[in-house]
Amino acid sequence: MDTKIKVTMLAITPNAEKLIEEAGRTCYLSFDKIGADSASDFIGRLLKMGHDSPLEHACATFRIENCSRAMTHQLVRHRLMSVSQQSQRYVDEKDFAFVVPPTVPAENVEEFSGDMEVIRKLYSKWRDKGLKREDARFFLPNACTSEIVVTANFREWRHIISIRTSQKAQWEIRIACTEIHRLLLEQAPNCFGDIEINSNGQ
Repeated sequence: MDTKIKVTMLAITPNAEKLIEEAGRTCYLSFDKIGADSASDFIGRLLKMGHDSPLEHACATFRIENCSRAMTHQLVRHRLMSVSQQSQRYVDEKDFAFVVPPTVPAENVEEFSGDMEVIRKLYSKWRDKGLKREDARFFLPNACTSEIVVTANFREWRHIISIRTSQKAQWEIRIACTEIHRLLLEQAPNCFGDIEINSNGQ
């Protein structure tokens, strides 16, 4: 059972940094300063000034797989994003996969997995008794894996990445947001290059 978290970028605003520059320069009517490489310096100055609203014009979408429901419950608290998540009302979970927290000692992983099997049997028993999926899911644990697609603008991604990659953040969301940061950095380095990620404990 592969439950290693996977993050895939599905979409990103084309020419995002040029769009942000165009939007930002509207505030100052400084279009005459736009050049081939002007976005880098301009975006850097916007961020230093705390004028980050122009970053809202660019968006990125990610698919996150093999994450726990515990993790997605944290992620969806960020309200300025669009979310589409695997539904436990419509998807049969008789063979659900699950995430084992790394804090579970190696000698106890088998016991943890056994407990998950007990939950599987409870879920299946009540489904077989005719309970609808939407009600049988009450037996399912936060360890259940889930799949989620999230879209947010660059300003919101900066906020999410900054707080969810902190060493105080839960380990799973920290891994996901560190990977999101890496992918965004490849596409829009001037918008995300100033965010420092402490990868200890990943």
